[in-house]
Amino acid sequence: MSGPDLAPEDLAALPRLPVDAEGPVFAEPWQAQAFAMAVQLHRAGAFTWTEWAAALADELKGANDDGSHYYEHWLKALEGLVTGRGLASHEALHDMKHAWEDAYRRTPHGKSVEL
Repeated sequence: MSGPDLAPEDLAALPRLPVDAEGPVFAEPWQAQAFAMAVQLHRAGAFTWTEWAAALADELKGANDDGSHYYEHWLKALEGLVTGRGLASHEALHDMKHAWEDAYRRTPHGKSVEL
């Protein structure tokens, strides 16, 4: 899932991105959603791709894992850019995270989660 308008060099700029012959690889749906959020925020002009790659690289510098936590680092870098640019506050992100947690706990298995 490289997504429309993402050039191979854009993907290549991302440090340690899990990929196969078809593009990025996601172990869980939330990882694909986190990837899509970064792409959409970039397309909306929230940050350049170079800025995004640098933020992710900074986050990964201290990572000492086998790559299984890659998208957790991705989310942390994304949250840093979003809050750093004033697009959302830490409190708003915290509140939204807990609202989703509450919603998925209330949602019967097999049903779509709705806030």
